[in-house]
Amino acid sequence: MPSPALLNLDREYVLAIHSAFPDFEHNPVNPNVKAVAPVLSTVEAAKRFAAFTAVDRHVLQQHKIIGIGSGSTVPYVVERIVAQGEDLNRDRVFIPTGFQSKELIVKANLRLGDVDQYPTIDVTIDGADEVDHDLNCIKGGGACHLREKVLAEAAETWVIVADYRKNSQVLGTTYKAGVPIEVAPFAYAKLLQNLHRLGSPGAVLRMAQTSKAGPIVTDNGNFVIDAPFDEEWMKEPHDLLTKIKMLTGVVEVGLFCGMAEAAYFGTADGNVTIKWRDGRVEKVDVDKPASKQ
Repeated sequence: MPSPALLNLDREYVLAIHSAFPDFEHNPVNPNVKAVAPVLSTVEAAKRFAAFTAVDRHVLQQHKIIGIGSGSTVPYVVERIVAQGEDLNRDRVFIPTGFQSKELIVKANLRLGDVDQYPTIDVTIDGADEVDHDLNCIKGGGACHLREKVLAEAAETWVIVADYRKNSQVLGTTYKAGVPIEVAPFAYAKLLQNLHRLGSPGAVLRMAQTSKAGPIVTDNGNFVIDAPFDEEWMKEPHDLLTKIKMLTGVVEVGLFCGMAEAAYFGTADGNVTIKWRDGRVEKVDVDKPASKQ
């Protein structure tokens, strides 16, 4: 079971969330709905606590242009931002990395913007598929990594939020699908051949998994190749990123190297481990002051 601290939503927070999401089926504020918010699984609780802690520390009163990333942890980011209140959010603009985050922003009644309007972003908070000891990460499991990288580079501060399963020493340890590579559709066959020769014989075109026949198509109209590389390659992700990016037809590579200010990992015991760019590791216990290593 998750820590009780992860399940303790104060009334102010609940009111803010259900003001933004009035159709949420478990609405304790609505007297006509008797059900209460469901108990989260350990993993979901860890995601939520990581997101809450990151928002509390990095989305501050002076921040007006905020990037909202993609992935399963990001809904909790938006929830916590909503809980900061209408007064703070009234003058803010929120920039999405894709369709999912755009929908979250709109449904929360936050002001939607785009990076072409706001090329400088105060802070972007995003998820990750895996993060190594140097805060390099794999992103692109949701096929949004081109826009994610644009918003990461546009941000004065880029922060990762994830659960404990995404915390690794070397990339590729837990995320086995390979490096996501967004490619021009007409070039995919040549690029598969290039990647096989480069050192990823298992590189494949990502196919749709539900009722759609054919390959995944990104929000930008491109295809995605998943290219697994062995550990020796993944120990030097920046070198690998450079080699892949130089292949003609590659639009963007889902390796984010040297970009994050910090990564927040919710843990199974209801706390948060924070890894900082300068190598510090901070452990946040809800019942105790933060400790640094």
